[in-house]
Formats: sequence, structure tokens, C-alpha cells
Amino acid sequence: MWTLSGFVDEIDADFATQCRVASELGLGYVEIRSAWGTNVLDLDDAQLEAVRRQLEASGLRVSSIGSPIGKIKIEDDFAPHLERMRHAADVARLLGAPFIRIFSFFIDTADDPDAHRDEVLRRMRALAEVAEQADVVLLHENEKEIYGDVPRRCHEIVEAVGSPHLRLAWDPANFVQVGVRPFDEGYALLRPDVVYMQIKDALAADGSVVVAGAGDGQLVETVRALRDDGFDGFFSLEPHLALAGTHGGFSGADLFTQAWRAFTDLLTEEGIAYA
Repeated sequence: MWTLSGFVDEIDADFATQCRVASELGLGYVEIRSAWGTNVLDLDDAQLEAVRRQLEASGLRVSSIGSPIGKIKIEDDFAPHLERMRHAADVARLLGAPFIRIFSFFIDTADDPDAHRDEVLRRMRALAEVAEQADVVLLHENEKEIYGDVPRRCHEIVEAVGSPHLRLAWDPANFVQVGVRPFDEGYALLRPDVVYMQIKDALAADGSVVVAGAGDGQLVETVRALRDDGFDGFFSLEPHLALAGTHGGFSGADLFTQAWRAFTDLLTEEGIAYA
């Protein structure tokens, strides 16, 4: 049985509303990216405690911290960002999250990403060391305009770092938006290190985000292959149906529900049980 989660800040800025709608949809897990319009890593201690209490009252658990770690330019100072990673690990422990989503640093579009390989890998190893000490697992997401935007470089990151505390989150829409056919060009290479799925689809023609199965993200092929592979992990809804930006997206309760229904309908059609 597969486990559904979701970036519930796409439902509403208010955290109680996020939890209420998630519970109404039958989700047992959520992914925490922001609450009350503030990134989870910028919440103060009282706010974090309020998040923890609301989760407990709603009967919800946290699948992952949707952090912005790694969403700085490769030329930016890394030292304060590494401290932010340590804080992310503390937040994950407080909220009981086994995973923290991260990225591999923005590269100027006029620049060659491979020219920054050594520095990217140095930073990723440092992030992984923090995760090892905190006993959490980092999920590298294939965001556009970062070093690990295409399958080859995603694979290179996890292989070069070589830590069980650094694995991959698969985002089909982001692959589509950088000209990759996700299943055809990435699945066989990346599947051994993929432990988490983000459910977002997109059209190759213009990069616009659509519900699961309505775009070119090859969701059906991927879901079938994961089922046949015996995948047992989280599927986190990240619809981005009303707004998509560098540091997040928004859908609203109605569109988030549409995204949930599109994906669960796909699972039902494929005969896959979920919770």
C-alpha cells in the first residue's frame, strides 16, 4: 500500500486549515514547507510548537520537511547555509520527519553546470554529513536551473557523495520543464536511489503545470514501473495549479482536491492501494 502526503501550504496559508483539508481528504501524512505564510525554517520556537500540536490534534504525521536548503546560487556563501541545514535537522526531529527535501544550488543559465561539479559535490557532502549526524535522510529534488536538474547529474550527486542519508525525490514536472522525458530518460538510471515521489505533472509544449496524468511527465508509466518494482514510499502532492515560483507554489483547497482526485483516480485505475 502506497502512502500519500502533500505540500499542504498549497491549500491555505493558515496551518489549521491546511491540516483540516488534508484530514478531510484522508491524508495521514503531510509535507511541511510553510505555515502562516512563513517558511518552516523561519518559524520561531512558539510557532513550531503550535505546528507540532496542530499536527497531533489532527492525527497527522510529517513525511518530509519541504526545506529550501540548496536554493542559493553556487557562488553564495555556504557557511550560513550549512548552519541553516543544521536547523532544518532540528526541525525535522521536532516534527518527527524522516526526510528533508534539498536542492543542489542554482547555476546561472549562461554558465555550464558541469564547471561547478567539484563545489556542488563538496557542499552536498557537507549537507549529508549533517543528515548522518541527525539520522535523517536528505531528498535531492531535480529542480530546474540547479546543478542536479537532469538525470545524469542527479545520479552523479548521489553516487559521488555515497551516503545512505542522501537519496532522490522524483519530480516529473521539473524534468519535463528542462526537456527531459522522465520515464524514458531517467527511470532506469535513477530508480535505485529514488525513495520519494512528488506528484506534479507538466506540458512539454510550454512547461505549464497540470494535474497528474494530464501532462508529459509519464506518470502512468512511472507508477506502473514502481508498482512492479515493489516501491514502498511516499507520494507527495505538489500541484502548483494556481501559482508556481522559485520557492513554492499555491493551488487553494479546491485545486488541491482536484490534484488529489486526479492522482488517486490514476492509482485506482491501475489497481494500486493507497492510504
